Amino acid sequence: MVKSIIYTLSAVLLCIGLFVFTEWFVKNQFEDFSEALDTLYAKVENETANREDGFAVRTLWNDRKEKLQIFLPHNDISYIDYWLSEACGLIYNKKYAEALGNIEVLKEISKNLPDAYTLKLENIF
Repeated sequence: MVKSIIYTLSAVLLCIGLFVFTEWFVKNQFEDFSEALDTLYAKVENETANREDGFAVRTLWNDRKEKLQIFLPHNDISYIDYWLSEACGLIYNKKYAEALGNIEVLKEISKNLPDAYTLKLENIF
């Protein structure tokens, strides 16, 4: 009986530890990505962004994406890929006003997506 209780408590503590680590890791990955998006947004707003700026953000995202695929559904990741690719294409064609809208969507996604994986009651039920 005592062993069962110890094993159960160990499993619960291990699960809680995993949830806390996942929340921290996902939030940490998106903080860097959000900062890069803020920089890109400022450059696009000033119409000084070029192809390399978009590719730098895409490269950063690809590095993050490899690690995040363990924790996030692939649909969420492909959604970011889609908006980022479209924004890069618009920057390349110097359609800055349209690119601003796409980057704004990406900023909102990078703000809201990690919150969907936090350890909150509304995310559990």
